[in-house]
Amino acid sequence: MSKQRTRTSIQRDTTHVSRPRLSERERRVPATFWDRIKFVILLLGLWACGLAIVWTTTVNPIGGPFSDALRIAFRDYAWILVLLGIEVLRQLHFLIEEQSKAYYRFWQKTVFGGASRRLGAMDDWTRFRAARAFKAFIFLLALSTFLGRVFKTDPVWFGLLDAPGRLVAALPFVFQLTFGFLFIIIQFGGLFWFLSRGGIDTYMPDDLETRFSDVKGQDPVLERVQENMIFLDDPESIEERGGYVPGGLLLWGPPGTGKTLMAQAVAGETAKPFVFVDPGAFVQMFMGVGILKVKSLYRKLRKLAVRYGGVIVFFDEADSLGNRGSLGSQGGGWSFGASSGSALDPGCNGLAYLAPATRDAIVRSEMGATKDQVIMGGFGGGGGMGTLQALLSEMSGLKKPRGFINRYVRRLLGMKPKPPPKYRILHIFATNMPQSLDEAMLRPGRIDRIYKVGYPSKEGRKATYDYYLAKVRHDLTAADIDKLATMTPYATGASIQDMVNEALVIAIRDGRDVINWADVTRAKQLKEHGLPDDSEYVNRERHAVAIHEACHAVAAYRTRRHMVIDMATIERRGDIGGFVSSIPPEDQFVQWRSERDADIIVSLASLAGERLFFDGDNSAGVGGDMRGATAVAALMLGFWAMGDTVASHGVSKLAIGGGGGASAEDGTDRNFLESDLVKRVEAKLQEMLEVTTQLLRENRNEVLAVAHALETHRTVSGDDVEAIIEGRQGPLVDGRPYKDDGFTEEMERYHEAALEAHRQHARVDLSMPVPALTGAAAPNGQGNGHVRLQDGLPRRPDVEPD
Repeated sequence: MSKQRTRTSIQRDTTHVSRPRLSERERRVPATFWDRIKFVILLLGLWACGLAIVWTTTVNPIGGPFSDALRIAFRDYAWILVLLGIEVLRQLHFLIEEQSKAYYRFWQKTVFGGASRRLGAMDDWTRFRAARAFKAFIFLLALSTFLGRVFKTDPVWFGLLDAPGRLVAALPFVFQLTFGFLFIIIQFGGLFWFLSRGGIDTYMPDDLETRFSDVKGQDPVLERVQENMIFLDDPESIEERGGYVPGGLLLWGPPGTGKTLMAQAVAGETAKPFVFVDPGAFVQMFMGVGILKVKSLYRKLRKLAVRYGGVIVFFDEADSLGNRGSLGSQGGGWSFGASSGSALDPGCNGLAYLAPATRDAIVRSEMGATKDQVIMGGFGGGGGMGTLQALLSEMSGLKKPRGFINRYVRRLLGMKPKPPPKYRILHIFATNMPQSLDEAMLRPGRIDRIYKVGYPSKEGRKATYDYYLAKVRHDLTAADIDKLATMTPYATGASIQDMVNEALVIAIRDGRDVINWADVTRAKQLKEHGLPDDSEYVNRERHAVAIHEACHAVAAYRTRRHMVIDMATIERRGDIGGFVSSIPPEDQFVQWRSERDADIIVSLASLAGERLFFDGDNSAGVGGDMRGATAVAALMLGFWAMGDTVASHGVSKLAIGGGGGASAEDGTDRNFLESDLVKRVEAKLQEMLEVTTQLLRENRNEVLAVAHALETHRTVSGDDVEAIIEGRQGPLVDGRPYKDDGFTEEMERYHEAALEAHRQHARVDLSMPVPALTGAAAPNGQGNGHVRLQDGLPRRPDVEPD
């Protein structure tokens, strides 16, 4: 890539020409001159050494001609010449592959590709073990032949068994003691060397097939990562202008958003080696092993950087490295969205506008930490004793000159050692806990750029759905995919891939190989809410749960505009009897008072509805809703200035207790109990409860209609809830019969029977009404009247009971 082309790519910043995959190449990548001749030089040198031995020991002492030495060398060392001929043919083969498309295609696709396909039919375990046994056999055969030649005896017996004994016996006694001493040192060194291995994988160019085109929904971050790769390929484009190449990137965000996939794409796109560091590579039992691993890692990185002009190293789950201070990154210039009062605050610029000392004091107060508390990166901190410090030193420490002669002989002769080369090492860190990273690691020079890989936008989710649905057969339209992207506001790339795969499993289970809309919605419900239990309610309890959830649904439909109903269900899932889930219709960043008021109304609807429909009685199932309503009200009045006061309760603990506040004997916060916030929250909830009760009283028929649909179908979509309330045809439920006055009276009678059963703790003795089928839906034109069924369960009129 020329400098002009590189600069143009940086200026456009929107286009990126991917390197072709290995499977897409038409010719072999040209080899360097050294790679072509290094084995030829080695073999020629070995044969020349053999010729010199023959001349000096056999021919020249008896006055023979040099031609005799050549003849004997050709005879005795013919195997070296054979290897030399094979190497020449191999390099000639590579050269032709670099020039001819047909020749390259024949060998790579037909010969080697066919062999790979045949070996791929073998069991993996058998293939790996057979390959290992074959390699061991070749090694032992070569070693025994070599030792047999040296000792001029039988290769198998003396070559392998007698050679070590002869070698030890030939050493003087002092040398034997020295060998024993060195052997002990080698034991300890070998132990630590063995413990320091593992957890570090090196991928050369073309080892990975992942490309930037495989990363969806993160286009802005992807463009910045591409820019760093361009700087790594052409560092002079920024260095000759007085800048420096960024050496570190941090990708942070929720799990599954594509951080590791983006790093894999970097490995696939770059022409530089890619080193992957396992999250637990530096977590060791023995002190000092982690430091050895860091040193070993950077020796490898420097070697690769010098050889290939650059290297990329990726630390996955970087929070496992630990940190040395409780504030982590809060004292630095980077902000990860830390808020000033609560983790739920939608904060504006975090605490960046405050003085550092003030910011640190507030953060310590919120974390409940004193100034002297420190979280070490030692044992238990994730990095091992000194491991984090060794890593920080290697990332930007002083680089010593390379080589023994350069460092010592030149200095002994009064010459200045040559400076080390510029090691082009790009560090990429990924974590979903950036606050746990040490602030020394986050400083410029170590990590120069920090990018949030957050939840993709709606357009990003659509692109991700398109990408994964293209891999399977489906009949979803563009409108369906757009709706699906709207229904999954916090979906990540990993969750989208998993949901599409689950939809495929559902389709295959039903005997189909084409995914439809119903498969996708079922997969979404299964992944988001879990698998329903098979247990059934008694009929009076089923009706009570349906009323509870119907109150939530009607309140949500009538009051909330920033959220729409996704689904409502009364199917049991563990200790959850039912729920109404909602999703935002659009990606919204800020929150408003009117929206939080609506959230409180929806939460209080269960309590207001149960008291309204069950003569002032209510179940313990409203406890979770009350916790949610209380939390929202407390945040509104105490933190978000959405009440009659503007002071934030988030600083009251700092002003009174200096970090944590005093606590009562039962563990509660006395500062909170003695404040007036709890009184204001209670008054707010009582006010909103009256509003909610009036809302449900005015929409009583809609509550009974939604409850009836839930008892009938167990689970209904948000579109069906809307169809029932508005009285029109829905995807699953026809809401028109629910507007019939006669059917409304029957639902009231059934509710009265359920209420009486609730009072008596008995079964409902009245069957649940079934709406009449109208029009084409009615079998044989029988669409009048209402159908009854025993045991309170509905059934279609054309289906006979068992």
